[in-house]
Amino acid sequence: MLVQLGKWVIGSDEEVDMVPIFPTPHYRMSPSTLPMKRHVQSELLDTLPPGDPRAIRSRRDLRRLNVLMGNVESLASVLRTRFDSRAPGRVADLGAGDGTAMLRLARQLSGRWRNVEVVLVDRQAIVSANTCRRFEALSWTARPVQADVFDWLAEPSSSNVDLMTANLFLHHFDNPTLARLARLAAERTNLFVACEPRRGRVALRASLVLWLIGCNPITRHDATISVRAGFCGKELSALWPRNGGWRLEENAVGLFSHRLVAQRLTSLLLK
Repeated sequence: MLVQLGKWVIGSDEEVDMVPIFPTPHYRMSPSTLPMKRHVQSELLDTLPPGDPRAIRSRRDLRRLNVLMGNVESLASVLRTRFDSRAPGRVADLGAGDGTAMLRLARQLSGRWRNVEVVLVDRQAIVSANTCRRFEALSWTARPVQADVFDWLAEPSSSNVDLMTANLFLHHFDNPTLARLARLAAERTNLFVACEPRRGRVALRASLVLWLIGCNPITRHDATISVRAGFCGKELSALWPRNGGWRLEENAVGLFSHRLVAQRLTSLLLK
């Protein structure tokens, strides 16, 4: 199925490489767009076996939504400035899913980033051998790890990483659980970057019309839940460890996304 929106054609291929339809300016919310209270619920995709046809279709939908939201572009723009010409040696992606979002990020950064090891942490083992080979073609090494993120972060054998990312993952957790995740992540990295759903009425309205781009019922159900569990203001910054050793930047990006950048101050001095 192909749906054309303006000059962008959205298909259902395994990988999607498009310019995002919506630009990613930073702007302030007006009183008329103030978001609703945060509410976390279980999503249907998390309850389905990985091989369920509905889950496979929903993961394909998520790849397209990632493009529409511009999340990979948002992450790439931050990382280019934080690492300049040097590349991180080791990266961890939390809640990596099938790894294709990180693969798109690697493609955007591979011109300057070579010989990078990326650890793809997820409860489900759904990173394909083909995806790993595509990382290799970029001079990246993908290491899928099937584990609960909290268990992996707390495992003494899990080495520190130069960069930790999360893309459409943090919104699955309530605030106390997020605070625990933030504390564990802060012990393992000097730079944490996340891009999550923006909680607001514009995003909520958009989530109700995803049938227009062919999203299946699972995706349409989960999209509204994701928006209501998303973030606004400085909510994620408030959950980061308060030890005074971090520079926190948190803002809305575009119409539908919300980004957190947490960088250890000592790493800024070493740049």
